[in-house]
Amino acid sequence: MSESCAFQGRIGLTHLDSVPHWAPVRTTGASAPNVVYVVLDDVGFADLGCFGSEIDTPTIDGLAADGLRYVNFHATPLCSPTRASLLTGRNHHSVGMRLLSNLDTGYPNGRGHVTKAAATLAEMLVDAGYNTMCVGKWHLAPTEHTTASGPYDQWPLGRGFERYYGFLEAETDCFYPELYADNHAIEAPGRPEDGYHLTTDLVDRAISFVRAQTSVTPDKPFFLHLAFAAAHAPHQAPQEYLDKYRGRYDEGWDVIREARFTRQKELGVIPPDTRLPPRNDGVDPWADLTADERRLFARLQEAYAAMLDHTDAELRRFIDALAALGRLSNTMLVLLSDNGASQEGGQRGSLNPAAFQNGIEPDFAWNLEHLDEIGGPRGHSNYPWGWAQAGNTPFRRYKQNTHEGGIRVPLIVRYPDAIAEPGVVRSQFHHVTDITPTVLDVVGLEAPEVYRGVPQLPIHGTPLTYTFNDGAAPTRHRTQYFEMFGHRAIWHDGWKAVAYHQRGTDYADDRWELFDTATDWSESDDVAARYPHKLAELQQRFWAEAGKYDVLPLDDRGFAVRAKVARPGSIRARRRFVYYRGMPHLPAAACPPTMNRSHRITAYVERAASDGDGVLVALGGVATGFSLFVKNSCLTFDHNYLGQHTVVRSQSPIPVGTTELAVSIEQTGDRTASVRLLVGAKEVASGKLDAVLPHFHGWEGLDIGQDGASPASSEYDDPFPYQGHLDRIVIALEDDDIPLFETVD
Repeated sequence: MSESCAFQGRIGLTHLDSVPHWAPVRTTGASAPNVVYVVLDDVGFADLGCFGSEIDTPTIDGLAADGLRYVNFHATPLCSPTRASLLTGRNHHSVGMRLLSNLDTGYPNGRGHVTKAAATLAEMLVDAGYNTMCVGKWHLAPTEHTTASGPYDQWPLGRGFERYYGFLEAETDCFYPELYADNHAIEAPGRPEDGYHLTTDLVDRAISFVRAQTSVTPDKPFFLHLAFAAAHAPHQAPQEYLDKYRGRYDEGWDVIREARFTRQKELGVIPPDTRLPPRNDGVDPWADLTADERRLFARLQEAYAAMLDHTDAELRRFIDALAALGRLSNTMLVLLSDNGASQEGGQRGSLNPAAFQNGIEPDFAWNLEHLDEIGGPRGHSNYPWGWAQAGNTPFRRYKQNTHEGGIRVPLIVRYPDAIAEPGVVRSQFHHVTDITPTVLDVVGLEAPEVYRGVPQLPIHGTPLTYTFNDGAAPTRHRTQYFEMFGHRAIWHDGWKAVAYHQRGTDYADDRWELFDTATDWSESDDVAARYPHKLAELQQRFWAEAGKYDVLPLDDRGFAVRAKVARPGSIRARRRFVYYRGMPHLPAAACPPTMNRSHRITAYVERAASDGDGVLVALGGVATGFSLFVKNSCLTFDHNYLGQHTVVRSQSPIPVGTTELAVSIEQTGDRTASVRLLVGAKEVASGKLDAVLPHFHGWEGLDIGQDGASPASSEYDDPFPYQGHLDRIVIALEDDDIPLFETVD
């Protein structure tokens, strides 16, 4: 009816006495540029060659040579919040993403998704006539919603993108990724033994999307959001890249940090009078480490460097494809990292990210024993603090913190049509909220005041375009707050006040530091005692900004503890879960909370005499998890605790016919349990678990009838699909003292 009412022609008895009419075609004009966001993950300020690194990044360096490097650019201290601000141009608390999309904190600033009152750049551009494509990491949909049941309104296709290929969680295994195409889960198109790696796959798909779009509508602009897994843990790369970096880091993080610092001054990305602060707390001098520590820690950094180098090489293929299609010259390309280098490998590094999330100190001897797995399909490594500190040179602290090490990140903007003098640096203060308004300014669009019936938040950022050809212009982004896990900071007109918060302590006890960033680039000289009135002024300004942008209430609780506790209405807030054969992969955030509690897993099967073996149910992967499977016709349970396996196996074959195969886990103490295997009502094997994870299974989810991602068990290597008839899996949790949801006192 609405189209009929909009018809402006004339309807006669036949076409001979009628006048046709067509609605005008949406167009942006022939000069509208393509837009590409390239988002790196956990890459520190000093990790790219053009920002001082020894890591080979010639593609990214080439983009910098053809564009501008912003050396005073800031993200938020964490991934989901930065991505929310990047795509909306608003502060992350204001749009509901104070933390990760894995959690709904119960407060407006922490819903775990971007409010519809903040349209994304994709939503704005698609309505202006752009094609929109998203490839890679999303991590902006509530992770409980990333199942076959949805809802899908916060998936990429629900937020303005027309095509999507990638992963929806915080991280994924690059050899065995959890992949989604548009609105459904898919299996990876290859395995590591076939030469598969996620980064190559993502670039293949990005090229495919752009080629298809160009083939059909070559004059229509596109927006591509290309978000790599690199260099978030696990650090994984093809073997030839791992081999390339062998021995490169034997001299240690102190030497590398000093070399990067010197190189940064030579490149002009830091002022010549910048000071290098002392080591962060907990970072030991390289010379004080044992030979085994140096050997392990060097290998962990090699994997990181190899992953970043490989990503740069794959990005080269994408840039070359744009050039071959004739679309590079009219493309505005923005490359940035989502936060500073990560502290999540701990003081001594890790081969298992789940250890950090559960607050468990990694087993150094076990890590050393598995040295040769680092960077490969069975390695889930993250480097120690010393390398993260080198990655953030010359700044203090890390990702999650509001000191510069957590928030100062590399930014490169390449847009030949608007940049007259490429290859130089820009030192104006800017923030991730400034990127989307920059694109709108370049394209000539206004952010809508109402989008699809929803009144919109104002854009909080300031366009960068005034800096494109004026390096001396004063910054127009004069004030910016930062907050994460209770860490706070405020920057205003060159002054920065920052408070490091110890989790669980009184916020009033936090000590605020004050820095004159115009003369102290690296936060080396705390002048709070010298300028108490300036500090008080900035503290007051922080609270004003906190009220303005919905930062309150402050919340310093960790992720893993809250991830275990299901919110009201959650699909996890029940005691019994029934999963039928054919169910797609279930992401970790939607899995039953079996951690450190008694539970029973029952498989309902019908076995013929000719039936073979296979996985009944598996959760997790090589890093941690469990698998219940049949091998040599015997029921087997493999409990994978941070890579250490406890296997319980029946000694007799499973009988033919309809039966129930079960494993019963009974908690026997704090983080210990007993295991019983049952066929029907008969116990066929038993064992004990000396350690179970307290809070968090890890990032890999659950599969029925196979082990679809990396193998949770050490007893098989492939998906090992079950060869018999599996009807359903039932997971039942015993009542315990863990509440279904948190209540307010």
